[in-house]
Amino acid sequence: MDKNLHDYRKSYEKGTLNLNEVDKNPMKQFQVWFSNAESQKAVEELNAMTLTTASKDGMPRGRVVLLKEVTEEGFIFYTNYSSEKGQAIAENNQVCISFFWPALEQQIIIKGTAQKISEEKSIAYFNERPRASQLGALVSNQSSTIADRNTLEEKLSALEKEFENKEIPKPKDWGGYLIVPVEFEFWQGRASRLHDRIQYSLTNEKWMTKRLQP
Repeated sequence: MDKNLHDYRKSYEKGTLNLNEVDKNPMKQFQVWFSNAESQKAVEELNAMTLTTASKDGMPRGRVVLLKEVTEEGFIFYTNYSSEKGQAIAENNQVCISFFWPALEQQIIIKGTAQKISEEKSIAYFNERPRASQLGALVSNQSSTIADRNTLEEKLSALEKEFENKEIPKPKDWGGYLIVPVEFEFWQGRASRLHDRIQYSLTNEKWMTKRLQP
């Protein structure tokens, strides 16, 4: 690479984050930031989050998935249970999710445990999805090897004909996970790299807050 990456620099000056101003409940603080980001036209893919898992061999892997629901218990996303991420969660259900909104110079990092939601809830959500997304879930054995894209498209074409004017069933190995948080970090970019970082940790079923050095 010819470009010197040392030259990529930006001064973060769009906000501040103070310990005495954040909500005592990190779920409520998350909702405050999420609602604010939602109101900003400059923020795209608001619900895109990086999900990091680590399988039993300890090797981590991150990928972007979409947050689909926030409940009092935590954060819900959907995927193929037989995918690489699904297999990793089956081996080690400790995960991390993070949101980064460059337009606001904000980041949220959340550690927690992942557990499957009920089959009934997964079916209900699947039935709300566009037909194209339903068929996509049915077509793909996510993370498995495939010879070429034509094979995938031919399978999709066959399924479109098979389920024409019919209800599309949720794949057996497809559904949702609930991530129950145990730690939050809210990060606000600041000038001179002296960023604001507020951490919430769950201790004896109570949320404790503290400021971290940048």
